[in-house]
Amino acid sequence: MEIRTHQQINRELCGTPRQVGGGTSRVDLLTDERMQVDDRGLVHGGFIFGLADHAAMIAVNHPHVVLGAADVRFTKPVASGQTASAEARVTGVSGKKHTVEVSVTCGAETVFSGLFTCFVLEKHVLAD
Repeated sequence: MEIRTHQQINRELCGTPRQVGGGTSRVDLLTDERMQVDDRGLVHGGFIFGLADHAAMIAVNHPHVVLGAADVRFTKPVASGQTASAEARVTGVSGKKHTVEVSVTCGAETVFSGLFTCFVLEKHVLAD
């Protein structure tokens, strides 16, 4: 299935889509030193959130989807050099509102989970 949203996102910083379709997606992010916050290699949580958000957006897969809210949990740290994989699934649709569950893993460990509230707008959020 063709990805219809966030087509100009920086995939090095927000992940590379591996699967999309049917209200689901999988996006992988190879973390690197640009994302670390200290000399031990701890990856800043904002990059993991960005990965999860990217997966949520392409699970909805509409050109005018935007994030309205997120309830998230960081459960384990991520170290530079690890690959984080986000899996997203649309669990509800009510009008413009789409509810998306996202889980991020590194290997067998869940490092992040979240419930994202996305909205599909009639026109681009920055349109006049």
